[in-house]
Amino acid sequence: MDLKSLIRNVQDFPKPGIGFKDITTLLKNGEALRAAIDGIAEHFSPLKPDLIVGAESRGFILGAPLAYKMGCGFVLIRKPGKLPAETERVTYQLEYGEDALEIHKDAIQPGQRVLIIDDLLATGGTTKAVIKLVHRLGGEIIGAGFLIELDFLKGREQLKAYDVYSLIHYERE
Repeated sequence: MDLKSLIRNVQDFPKPGIGFKDITTLLKNGEALRAAIDGIAEHFSPLKPDLIVGAESRGFILGAPLAYKMGCGFVLIRKPGKLPAETERVTYQLEYGEDALEIHKDAIQPGQRVLIIDDLLATGGTTKAVIKLVHRLGGEIIGAGFLIELDFLKGREQLKAYDVYSLIHYERE
């Protein structure tokens, strides 16, 4: 199935000059969603994760069904102030500002094997923030999976220490 053909490109969103890769057009197609989850699971299943972590919000959309398929737990990483129990926080730089993410302090036990899942790998900034959170809690990162990778932004270079897998690649904007 040609998953790339189901991604809508929205020019000048969220700001002028950005070509936003809208996955909602893929998600509404049940066969395509199943193919995406199955494709990522096929790559990472041999690594046997204990947990999948997904960052708000599109990481939830892919991470939860992937955790179900792979028979492991799912951990939410959220924007500040959204989690009810004690959290660990990391602040990181975006292309156009600063942001922060939080995780429950008891979400990952030391030594647990963690797979990071998100919809898109661009510069790698969000994923590096997630890595910091997982490491602070003692988790062992076994890989990072993405539906889409913007190869021209070279985010993969920020993640050389990890097994990085993406289903759909864009060589240029």
